[in-house]
Amino acid sequence: MPDVVIVGGGAAGLSAALFTAKNDLETVVFDTDETWMHKAHLFNYPGIRSISGSEFMELTRGQVSDRGADIRVGEAVIEVEPGDDGFRVETSVASETQRADGEAVDDDGEYEADYVVLATGADRSMAEDLEVDFSDDGTVDVDLDTETSIKNLYATGAMVRDEEWQAVIAAGDGASAALDILSKEKGEHFHDFDVPDDVA
Repeated sequence: MPDVVIVGGGAAGLSAALFTAKNDLETVVFDTDETWMHKAHLFNYPGIRSISGSEFMELTRGQVSDRGADIRVGEAVIEVEPGDDGFRVETSVASETQRADGEAVDDDGEYEADYVVLATGADRSMAEDLEVDFSDDGTVDVDLDTETSIKNLYATGAMVRDEEWQAVIAAGDGASAALDILSKEKGEHFHDFDVPDDVA
């Protein structure tokens, strides 16, 4: 069973997965591939001169998969239920679902996870179903680490921002959630900072 379930595979979800998987937490990303990134072209993302949103998604999925995350495109999360020992996550599979490694997934699933990161863009319906606290402007209310009013449940990107929707902001939110999760797991503030000697 995964340590971390990420609902949504856009910039926020993949950023969170990159950090958690890279640091040895079993991470599964459930992605319906309906991200607004497919409509975008990035000129304003650091390190990228010009790239289509779809190409960005393909490259980022590869990077995240290389770090050990299980990316399930087409397997939609239909329910998240908090419990005393984490979360129960129920999924439904589309007819042509496959993981990033190319293996087919053809069964609906039920998973348990210690942490859940919601990265569903401006769709806040899952947060509403979970009855987390909302701000007056209709966004999900989170702390500085993007944790919601439910312990170990995070919300990122457009879910927590009123009209401030940028890929780089969403990626930062995902990273913030991941670093908070990693800090909890390590029992101290965790910093994911690589140096040239770390490159194999």
